[in-house]
Amino acid sequence: MKTIPQHILIGISGGIAAYKIPELIRLLRKAGADVRITTTANALQFVTPLTLQTLSGYPVYSDVFAPANVHSTEHISLPDWADLMVVAPATANVLGKMANGIADDALTTTFCAMRKPVVIAPAMNDKMYAHPATQKAIQTLASWDNITMLDCAEGELACGTSGKGRMQEVDYIAEAIYSALTPKDLLGKRVLITAGPTQEALDHVRFLSNYSTGKMGYALATDCLRRGAEVTLVSGPTTVPAPFMPAYLSAGKGQLIIVPVRSAEEMYNACTAHFEHADIGILCAAVADFKPAEKAMQKIKKAPGQIGLTLNLTTTHDIAAALGASKRTDQRLVGFALETNNEEQNALRKMQQKGLDMIVLNSLQDAGAGFGTDTNKVTIYHADGNCSPLPLMPKEEVAKAIVDEIKDRIAKR
Repeated sequence: MKTIPQHILIGISGGIAAYKIPELIRLLRKAGADVRITTTANALQFVTPLTLQTLSGYPVYSDVFAPANVHSTEHISLPDWADLMVVAPATANVLGKMANGIADDALTTTFCAMRKPVVIAPAMNDKMYAHPATQKAIQTLASWDNITMLDCAEGELACGTSGKGRMQEVDYIAEAIYSALTPKDLLGKRVLITAGPTQEALDHVRFLSNYSTGKMGYALATDCLRRGAEVTLVSGPTTVPAPFMPAYLSAGKGQLIIVPVRSAEEMYNACTAHFEHADIGILCAAVADFKPAEKAMQKIKKAPGQIGLTLNLTTTHDIAAALGASKRTDQRLVGFALETNNEEQNALRKMQQKGLDMIVLNSLQDAGAGFGTDTNKVTIYHADGNCSPLPLMPKEEVAKAIVDEIKDRIAKR
């Protein structure tokens, strides 16, 4: 589970999408965040103060002059407390006020005092969204350094029409929060990541493969995106959801291209084509070392009385060796090694033979590590001899540690 032990302030304005905010509160609380709520008066027509207070654990700040306020200046104390503010849904009315410094209620006065990161998720009718005044307000807010502005989604609207004006789903808003709280230390960097297994066809029905799920590679892609990188994810077949990529209108956000492949040959072709333009390559995929020498044109069937089958296999392209041989001095290349014996020796040999700058070793001997798990236990080796063993932890945290090591080496070169 993701963890964000920050103070999150949610501002709710008067749109029908306010009914989704209790779910956002639940997600953030489950992830370890402390959440407080400020609203406009109209927002409470769509969601009750009791619901918001029960889920957040704090009184709702909706009236600047309410005698029950904890502080006489809640609109100042809440921004001082918060690490990040979310305004969701942000109606056309509230967007216009925020863009022009109008502070006439609990939410807008609080926003005017907020100098830390702010995520804004607009929601309204499609005609209101398209109005020049609304678009001007959105572009103004999106240009500010501390603002992460989400675009509206398209679909059915509460008024019965269909168009662009829906608030982004709460999972996407949560991802925007994670991104806004992550330093953009890979901004401008292009990262090539491989993930998942490959499948080598025996016939039109069967294939040779492995147990890789792609979870580790996708966690690496997510972390790089949060840091502002341009990520090309070359992915073998997997059921892991694609990294959340909210529709940002603000500048300085990560970009994602997913290149789906199936075989080791397809992955090799994709990697050699994209690595030339990358600053960093992270080869996390479990690529087959062998493939059938020929793919049968018909389904291979068992003959009556047959007790065995001999397959003629041939080696696949060595992606790590090919990229290592072509690597420029301004590029960094990271490999992965999953070993079952002589683990450190095999990993170090692979790093040296394939021209890698760093290799991440994980072992099937460690409980909770390896294929299909949500956790991993790895050791990071560098070509200069440095070594960083990591304890068992969620793959998202492992990904962050790996990217931290890559970033630190780039900064030192």
